[in-house]
Amino acid sequence: MRLRAAAIAVPCFAVLLAVSSCSSIPEDWRTPAFLQTGEEELDDRLPEVSGKVGKEPKVDFSGKTPPQEQITGVVEQGDGENELIRDSDIIQADVVEYQWTAEGKAKKTQSTYESGAPILLNLGQMSEDLTQGMINQPVGSRIVYAFPPQDPAQAQQMGQPSPKPGSSVSILDIRERYGEAEVVPGEQTTNGGDGLPTVKQQGHDRPDITIPEDTDPPGELETVPLIEGEGPEVEAGQQLVVQYTGMQWKDGKVFDSTWDRQGAEGVPATFIIGDGQVIEGWDKGLVGQKVGSRLLLVIPPGMAYGEKAAQPGSPEGTLVFVVDVLDAVDSAPPEQPAGSGEGGGSGGGN
Repeated sequence: MRLRAAAIAVPCFAVLLAVSSCSSIPEDWRTPAFLQTGEEELDDRLPEVSGKVGKEPKVDFSGKTPPQEQITGVVEQGDGENELIRDSDIIQADVVEYQWTAEGKAKKTQSTYESGAPILLNLGQMSEDLTQGMINQPVGSRIVYAFPPQDPAQAQQMGQPSPKPGSSVSILDIRERYGEAEVVPGEQTTNGGDGLPTVKQQGHDRPDITIPEDTDPPGELETVPLIEGEGPEVEAGQQLVVQYTGMQWKDGKVFDSTWDRQGAEGVPATFIIGDGQVIEGWDKGLVGQKVGSRLLLVIPPGMAYGEKAAQPGSPEGTLVFVVDVLDAVDSAPPEQPAGSGEGGGSGGGN
């Protein structure tokens, strides 16, 4: 994405993300045991996980010893045959993590149920070792991962902090999926125009954007709801899931689009909004809009990258975007300083 540093705030699932972000997986992590509820019994080396999906699970480590290999299992399958997870999806999930130090002994280290901030995972950027438990499972499934102790030397090689002692366990409850070519529902109530670009709706596909000829761009930020969503208003600090296309006003050339990315065509993008991580025109133009909206943004140079690009090939001048706001997900709250006396979940993002 060419909208400055666009990062997902991930409060936990640290082991999975740390490994998936590397070019290689430690050799002794490459042979996971995977068993699926409904076809075979779960591996009996996994802890007992119970409770209803959508609420924090109960985890019993009694009589269990930390494993020396990765083990993955589906504790419960969700319902909904049309909502199966694909390998290019972005998924929204709740995660609870434990550090498993000895037989029957484990300590909870993270819980998105406590922080109130689920995570977003881009499966297309994760290794098969980690995604295989999720692929072809329905939304609403609960998956448990157990990881062996990580070698400190391997952690250092991967640029990660020194690992905590013992194995780790992550229980993943899948809330939502965002797949290829996904767009907001509804019909456009306006195409823009009147001195602004016009946008034709191509059904569930990329928008067709036309810059008006012989027309100067507006000097101020313009935000036009082409489709007004029915979801909650976007708040600063949330993680957005969007489809978008961006072009320069001066020549009508597309410089960035989720629809055109090699290897991930039509896969939505994710980023934090209203926190200075994207251009000012996005922060000011998207905050306050409703989830489920398709928006036309016309952004003046001062709220984008300037009249002249800082680097060759970068967009310049007034920019035009059409953005489908698929979802807005709360981010983890900042960690409280030690000794502050305030409680709450630990939200240590990476």
